[in-house]
Amino acid sequence: MTTPQIDAHQHYWDPARGDYGWLTPDLAPLYRAFGPADLTPLCERAGVARTVVVQAAPTVDETRYLLDLARGEASIAGVVGWVPLLERDAPALIAELAREPKFKGVRPMLQDLPDDNWIANPALQPAIDALIAHDLAFDALIFTRHVDALETFAKRFPALRIVVDHGAKPPIRDGSAGWRAWADGITRLARLPHLHCKLSGLATEAAAAWTEATLRPYVDHLLAAFGPARLMWGSDWPVLNLNGDYLLWHSIATTLVAALPDGQRDAIFGANATAFYRL
Repeated sequence: MTTPQIDAHQHYWDPARGDYGWLTPDLAPLYRAFGPADLTPLCERAGVARTVVVQAAPTVDETRYLLDLARGEASIAGVVGWVPLLERDAPALIAELAREPKFKGVRPMLQDLPDDNWIANPALQPAIDALIAHDLAFDALIFTRHVDALETFAKRFPALRIVVDHGAKPPIRDGSAGWRAWADGITRLARLPHLHCKLSGLATEAAAAWTEATLRPYVDHLLAAFGPARLMWGSDWPVLNLNGDYLLWHSIATTLVAALPDGQRDAIFGANATAFYRL
């Protein structure tokens, strides 16, 4: 890699804060505080210079916690936070958060909402207009079942920069069973030029003992659909620790795009995230 690398998707958290509803003691590898001191040695070994920290709790308090971390941590290039997008004061809150130099976007955790069509709600317009006005991005955390609603949303807001997290979480551990629906959904979303996608989270969706060969069909399809100019590498650390590790995933991802020209690999591993998130 010839340019500084950026991890476009990782998390810091502290369960003692009490607002991570999904993070329970059953998830033993994750049920502790994770901060920059844990990640820095891994980034140094992988050659990753900076990261984008993404929310993991649906609270404004957690967003402020991450921004507090970011103020004192040079390795944090940006924060993707959470905002109650349907509340009346959402535009004002977005304007307030936008004054923080490292606040770069929002993520509403669509995969956890009871209504798969939530994102297609026209009542989101005031908040989304505020995101566009403040040049902020939108992370879409989806499964295949959300593609229709996300497509509706994306067509409604062509000026909004949207990135699909974790390749829309393909059902890798199911083998061929869910491939066609996922692949077709990715192809549809990629036709919208303002949609980007993260090359992240794939290990978590695979069965244990996944290999380069396990992930290659999915990475190849994401490359074919979005192209190297709209893909960005992310670790999804420390969630990654459930079924892999930072250095393994970084190495495998590097191998999976090794056939691309240097400039395109540099884009996936840093330049695209820099441009997309305005880092």
